[in-house]
Amino acid sequence: MFEKIERVPGDAILGLIEAYNQDANPQKVDLGVGVYRDPNGNTPIMRAVKQAEARLLESETTKSYIGSHGDPRYGKAVLPLVLGPDSPVLAANRASATQSPGGTGALRLAADFIRTQLPGKSVWLSNPTWPNHIGIFEGAEIPIQRYPYVDENNRLDFDGMLAALKQIPQGDVVLLHACCHNPSGFDLNQAQWRQVLDVVQERGLLPLVDFAYQGFGDGLEIDAFGVRLLAENLEEMLITSSCSKNFGLYRERTGCLIVIAKTAEQMENVRSQMAIVARENYSTPPSHGAAIVVDILESEELTQLWKSELTEMCDRINTLRRDLVDSLKPYGLDQRFAHVAEQRGMFSYTGLSTEQVKRLRDEFSIYMVGSGRANVAGFTSENLPYVAKAIAAVVD
Repeated sequence: MFEKIERVPGDAILGLIEAYNQDANPQKVDLGVGVYRDPNGNTPIMRAVKQAEARLLESETTKSYIGSHGDPRYGKAVLPLVLGPDSPVLAANRASATQSPGGTGALRLAADFIRTQLPGKSVWLSNPTWPNHIGIFEGAEIPIQRYPYVDENNRLDFDGMLAALKQIPQGDVVLLHACCHNPSGFDLNQAQWRQVLDVVQERGLLPLVDFAYQGFGDGLEIDAFGVRLLAENLEEMLITSSCSKNFGLYRERTGCLIVIAKTAEQMENVRSQMAIVARENYSTPPSHGAAIVVDILESEELTQLWKSELTEMCDRINTLRRDLVDSLKPYGLDQRFAHVAEQRGMFSYTGLSTEQVKRLRDEFSIYMVGSGRANVAGFTSENLPYVAKAIAAVVD
């Protein structure tokens, strides 16, 4: 029965990993894979996480199921982190968290919820967006539409975005990146978020906010501005939250889908449906990563340690952005790439063409996605001069 099954191309980013690993060039640089790296090129386990795990080893008493909504303590810990400890939405019991296998699992929950409970609605994605957004919503058989986000000059196209949002049919779903836009790195400022809110209210749209990088842009609180603005001014919205980046729990698959409803009673109705969606997807989520997050956020000492580590990671990434631009000054390219310092998060739409990216790989063993998206965390003080010289060589 399998003889008619065709081979399909593998994931482009995973293919970069394999190519990089096989490259014998001692100066090779990996700017492709979307994980945080320290100055030594490693993806470290945060000290707060290590301490929480040690405590769990001593205190955990069971490996039993935790239910379709996950650990209630996890939801209780994450909701104020995302919405703010003084959120009026939380005070009114209008928000609910369903734990999921990472932010990707939360997006799939949202997709299946939209398909079953909001039939006929389209989801609008930014152009560009994280490629897996497309696969997730196509897999759920939800119609996909696009709105502009980056223009032909590799700059944020907010006017185009706003004009497109004003044409979206009432009741459709618009997916917004809370911060650290993946893959472009271009974020909305607070004034722009307020304009988006006005359009969402006028058009009666349902926002689905992907919040995968809280703390990696300008800090935990500032990064949450758009999410909290929408939550406090809208009756309904969906939020997908991930602990992969800000807790470094990539392989533990720790995330959640947050739903906000008009009333506490409507929230219970939605929550009952969400339990079914989760049950039919994976039955119950993994517990280990969530238990780590709970242990950290319930401990004042570990919370402070975690926040200090996260601030160090955020500051390092923003410093590397500026350092890259400075490294390009001797080649007269600092203005051409000035936008890199203005972007936020781990990713940057460099503006390099597909051909230039290919030359960087073939001639200099510098690996990044064909679109020119680079993982800024892959830069180090040691490789930046080499990367800058290579970029100058391919853009001349």
